[in-house]
Amino acid sequence: MLLADGTQFFGKSIGIEGSAFGEICFNTGMTGYQEIFTDPSYFGQLMVTTNTHIGNYGVLNQESQSKTISISGLICKDFSFNYSRPSGDQSLYKYLKRHELVTISDVDTRALVNYIREHGAMNAVISTEVGAEERLLKELLDTPSMVGLDLASKVSTKEAYTVGNPDAAYKVATLDLGIKQNILNHMIERDIFVKVFPYNTSFDELESWNPDGYFISNGPGDPEPLKEAQALAKAIIDKNKPLLMDFIDPKKITYLPNTAGCFNSDEALRTLRLAREIGGWKLVKLEVLGDKKNLFPDMIETLKSTEVLTKEGFKVMVYCNDDPLMAKRLENVGACAIMPLAAPIGSGLG
Repeated sequence: MLLADGTQFFGKSIGIEGSAFGEICFNTGMTGYQEIFTDPSYFGQLMVTTNTHIGNYGVLNQESQSKTISISGLICKDFSFNYSRPSGDQSLYKYLKRHELVTISDVDTRALVNYIREHGAMNAVISTEVGAEERLLKELLDTPSMVGLDLASKVSTKEAYTVGNPDAAYKVATLDLGIKQNILNHMIERDIFVKVFPYNTSFDELESWNPDGYFISNGPGDPEPLKEAQALAKAIIDKNKPLLMDFIDPKKITYLPNTAGCFNSDEALRTLRLAREIGGWKLVKLEVLGDKKNLFPDMIETLKSTEVLTKEGFKVMVYCNDDPLMAKRLENVGACAIMPLAAPIGSGLG
């Protein structure tokens, strides 16, 4: 593996030959590797998994978040060719082989993730072409960065479609910038009928469906070139329409998706710039609630110093553990969502 700054890491191919380029990123999930690999938000990126074992429970078709693999390549520590889950449809190796996804294992992923955290996101290449470092570095330096890169158009639906029960309690118009299947599943479970629109759909077209609320999904790439999506978000806010989750109760919290968890990064700065252009959003300090006895002191200080983008006039709170009285306390202050804190992830928070 070769990073754009010339740093090299070594591993073993699992048997799928070729080269894969993309921005390198990592995910700390203990399970859910199939969901990660098929998440459109990771489109075109090289994924480093920090969990040691990858592939040990195989693949279950219904757990895919899109119709195909989204990442451009995989870097892991221990790759399991066999799996133990009785309900699994196939091994992860067969799944990756079918999609010809270049994968390397036996990499020191702990050292690699530390390097990424210290030096920031950058493009990289993984390859089975031993001895071709000079040519690969030249190709790597010609690979475009994420800044200004429109990838939402690559993963968004081409035509509008509906999911759920047409007689559901609510109708939500959803702009697909790279939506995951599980987001749609959760909406359906909450008695919501969803119509999913392409990334460049206008507000008038969404409004003509007469929805109860609007949802703008997260997605890959830089939001800056998505002028249509920016115009849509501005129109929704200017017209004081329910956005994201506040269509259930107008008193409840509204927030911009895919913002928490990307602090101190180029993505956070781009998101903040976009929100300022739209208007009506600001950075606020997190308010830490619940029993903090299981948190390290430095984690508490990190939480208290963290700023999150939210709509003006609202608070953002972190709920630390299963306090039986917390749900009632949050309800009293008008909160609609609870974010249980497990551990810090990457440069942000989980």
